Amino acid sequence: MSDATSWRASRLKRFEAAAISIAGYRLISVLGATFRWRTEGLEHFEAITRSGRQPIMAFWHGRILPATFYFRRRAIVVIISENFDGEWIAGVIERFGYGTARGSTSRGGRRALLQLSRDMAAGRPAGFAIDGPRGPARVAQPGAVWLAKITGNPVLPFHIEADRCWTANSWDRTQIPKPFATVSIAMGAPFDVPREATDEGIEAARLELEARLQTLEARARQMASAP
Repeated sequence: MSDATSWRASRLKRFEAAAISIAGYRLISVLGATFRWRTEGLEHFEAITRSGRQPIMAFWHGRILPATFYFRRRAIVVIISENFDGEWIAGVIERFGYGTARGSTSRGGRRALLQLSRDMAAGRPAGFAIDGPRGPARVAQPGAVWLAKITGNPVLPFHIEADRCWTANSWDRTQIPKPFATVSIAMGAPFDVPREATDEGIEAARLELEARLQTLEARARQMASAP
């Protein structure tokens, strides 16, 4: 048993993970129901699915909470770490209708990406908090770009910003919108990664994704602060 999964030997830890996931789901459901949404570019999501492909949704780790609520019940599959925190997070998001592929960029990453490729072939979108699970913040990991290359599905970047929020003192500066906050989603145009892309092409696409998310972050902030 690896260090990441050794906690599973403890009945107490398994109980804690289940209890946290139930409480987390209920709290996010109640909080999310109060949000007022402003959206831009969501037609890109629908256009991709109408074309017979599936989006590889890419966003920053610090916006997981509002993203989880807004995109619920869409059968999106995401990578979740195998450690204790990953277990209760998986319990929360599965209650919101997400699928999970267990692994991370540091442990089991290739296995999780292969699972995502199978899920996408079965007609399910994928979601990536692309600077997770431990950062550095605002630096894209190559997983979403690599998945686009091997599946032929496009990367779909988006950013979420709230006009009023709590900000956690964590590496990703997790944003938790306050009750009745205005929450804006700016979604950009999708882009493809050629199947023949070299390592240099993968890196260029990764940098392009970072640049697009920076632009979308500025746009989402503008939308959230508009009267």
